[in-house]
Amino acid sequence: MLITKIENRTARIGVIGLGYVGLPLVIEFCRAGFQVKGFDVDASKIELLNQGKSYIKHINADRIADCGMRFAPTTDFSLLAEMDCIIICVPTPLNKHREPDMSFIFATAKTIAQYVRKGQLVVLESTTYPGTTDGEMRKIIEQSGLKAGADFHLAFSPEREDPNNKDFSTSTIPKVVGGYTPGCLAAAKALYDAVIERTVPVSSTRTAEAAKLLENIYRAVNIAMVNELKMLFDRMDIDIWEVIEAAKTKPFGFQAFYPGPGLGGHCIPIDPFYLTWKAREYERPTRFIELAGEINTNMPYYVVDRVFKILNEKCKHLKGARVLILGMAYKKDIDDQRESPSLKIIELLTQHGGIVEYNDPHVPCCRGHRHYPNIDMESQTLNEEILQRSDIVLLLTDHSAYDYDFIEKHARIIVDTRNAFERRGIRSPKIYKA
Repeated sequence: MLITKIENRTARIGVIGLGYVGLPLVIEFCRAGFQVKGFDVDASKIELLNQGKSYIKHINADRIADCGMRFAPTTDFSLLAEMDCIIICVPTPLNKHREPDMSFIFATAKTIAQYVRKGQLVVLESTTYPGTTDGEMRKIIEQSGLKAGADFHLAFSPEREDPNNKDFSTSTIPKVVGGYTPGCLAAAKALYDAVIERTVPVSSTRTAEAAKLLENIYRAVNIAMVNELKMLFDRMDIDIWEVIEAAKTKPFGFQAFYPGPGLGGHCIPIDPFYLTWKAREYERPTRFIELAGEINTNMPYYVVDRVFKILNEKCKHLKGARVLILGMAYKKDIDDQRESPSLKIIELLTQHGGIVEYNDPHVPCCRGHRHYPNIDMESQTLNEEILQRSDIVLLLTDHSAYDYDFIEKHARIIVDTRNAFERRGIRSPKIYKA
């Protein structure tokens, strides 16, 4: 029985997609004593992993080495037939029309259908709209002739990774689990109970899918609200950061959210649109979510407008101006560039004739982004020379590695989108907030 194999650690685990979600999961299962195969179509990742190297900044190579012989990375998907549990951690991006791109999930399901066997457990972790797991994905896998809930187990358990979070890790973040049938739920819960401190079973895969969307829509809506207030308070000559600090002294009924140059990462900028897209099928408007998306999507335009106006005050045009971007990653102290607002801001600055360079201690190069094919840049050394030759320095990601006093000393003009300088007690007439 599968649950018995999981409990005695003889179940063989296969993780499809070895990125920011899949690789940490592999490490946790190896730590718990399981034999794990990692599947990915990117042969370069497999080569690095087989050499004991990491391609994700916040995942140290030592953690991969600690997996030892328990971890076998591969591009050979025929080995899925040998797995007892298969966990899918593939991307779910948006296409150019901001509609769900389900190609990675559906292609993976078709591959699984070739090798699925009786008694296996298949779990989807990729964020998606409600109905994906028990709808399209189930039907694709059932083309094998096997039936979900009868011949194989099917479940959804949304990833909750927060790269480089110092307080929570893969094993300590509670895990929501929903099964296609009660038996499917029991198998999936047993799997995650083996590596996660607390699992949270729910009544269906659709409930689990919806819970993930709610988590990220909640954040997106609240960030949009504070971004809108930021733009209003700027006009009113009120410091939004001071307002937030004052408001959060209330010990109940308020949670602080912070403005920024736009949303980044694979979840918050994307997930709300999965639900708005699905809602059309039910002829229900999602005006609140769509408005939040509109505000957050507009933030890079607001930042570039601020740069334009600040340069204009200094009798300098954006066209031909040298702009130094500090921070390419979507948040501090990681190397993840997915959906980073820096990408859109660089595109806009370049379109307006700006001469753009960037520095990011975690991102040595920036290229290969599907929506920004023209961006092909390398991080420049952050020294006195580059700061002084730049007409304006635009801080987009407040990495801890930056020497903010050094930057303030040598830069001509600084636009701070994260309130990073003032939080460190650095105030100067050359620093502007955006």
